[in-house]
Amino acid sequence: MEKILIVEDDNDINRLLSKILQKQGYETTSAYSGTEARLCLSLDHYDLIIMDLMLPGISGEELLGHIRNKSNVPVIVLTAKTALDDKVHLLKSGADDYMTKPFARDEILARVEAQLRRYKSYSAIPVHEAVFTYKSLSIDADARSAAIDEIPLNLTIYEYDILLLLVKSPSRVFSKNAIYQEVWHGNYLGEDNTINVHISNIRSKIAKICGDEEYIKTIWGIGFKMA
Repeated sequence: MEKILIVEDDNDINRLLSKILQKQGYETTSAYSGTEARLCLSLDHYDLIIMDLMLPGISGEELLGHIRNKSNVPVIVLTAKTALDDKVHLLKSGADDYMTKPFARDEILARVEAQLRRYKSYSAIPVHEAVFTYKSLSIDADARSAAIDEIPLNLTIYEYDILLLLVKSPSRVFSKNAIYQEVWHGNYLGEDNTINVHISNIRSKIAKICGDEEYIKTIWGIGFKMA
């Protein structure tokens, strides 16, 4: 039974989410502040986290950063903000997905199932697959870790999968649709900015270590490849 941590200070929303998820067979734990959520995370393991950003105690963004420094557990953020910039910021901050309030029961279940499906697939990675290298970058597929000059890259789940995909075939230009099919196992929607956000995030994390050296090149009108 998958365990889901719900971090939401609104009692009604927290109870509603718990009820929806428990009816589907999930085990849920409720936290009503960022501080309480950190305590829960220190005491137990969770397969997925659903959290609001507007939290008492430790802020939602601080909690999200804490989670990303410790784990690749999928995080779905609940937000009342609908602007594209706000959604992009959430993905750059480490969220795997987001939902705007008010949300529909079927949508929350579909998003939860999709994230759990992806998270569980990591254990199916064949052992001793390989260590891939490109310039100063090395990716250990067994450990699902990446580093430049032995300095770890703190990548999210999707960032790691995109970078590994590109490094495995460094001379190939991957279209956005090809990346979407390989990483999200679905078809790319032309208006979806998700891939651009993740590529930008990977570049920023690499640049913090090696400055202006280019690792991922944009092939305009086509897609991306290793530089």
